[in-house]
Amino acid sequence: MTSLAVGFGLGLFVGAQPGPVSLLCIRSVLRGALASGIAIGAGAALIDLLYAGLGLAGAASLLEADALRLAFGLMGALVLGVIGARTLWAAFRVRLGGEAEEEVASPRRAFATAVAATASNPLTIATWAAIFTAASAAAVGDAATSASGAALMLGGVALGTLTAFTALSVLVALVRHRFGPRLLTTVDIVAGTGLLGFAGLLGWRAVHES
Repeated sequence: MTSLAVGFGLGLFVGAQPGPVSLLCIRSVLRGALASGIAIGAGAALIDLLYAGLGLAGAASLLEADALRLAFGLMGALVLGVIGARTLWAAFRVRLGGEAEEEVASPRRAFATAVAATASNPLTIATWAAIFTAASAAAVGDAATSASGAALMLGGVALGTLTAFTALSVLVALVRHRFGPRLLTTVDIVAGTGLLGFAGLLGWRAVHES
């Protein structure tokens, strides 16, 4: 099994996990376009690539410092909380017909939002470090012994994450025509509440694990 294939499988698995960025992806495709969902996937893939690289390089040890872990965790909780609050505001505001232009994220705005939401949990670096440690121990790929192997595995991670979000975006786009205004509002409420929940969980973990 090559490093590229291993990285792709890891990125696909991690990208397919339900989380705050998945909620953003679903909402953006429903209210915008397929391109917005793919842009969110690209943003998530970029951060996964960076964090996986930091994890592979051993940067996870920096998060052993309580002060840094607390600061990163609270910062991430704040970012997710702001995004969640804005999503709920969009759900409860009085709509006078049609979507306001700023509510339908352009691919560029969707990409930036995904980068912020994915990067909001720096503890992911530790997760990727653990994943790569397990992969090396299982002797899959050559990321631990070769620079080219590491590059291939990291590239695979990015491709896997992008594939997972692209598949989700296509699936949502195929059923988008079934969603009326009331159901879209429900999606906003669920997404906003979920994002606030993730923010609260991240903040709680940051405080209690420091």
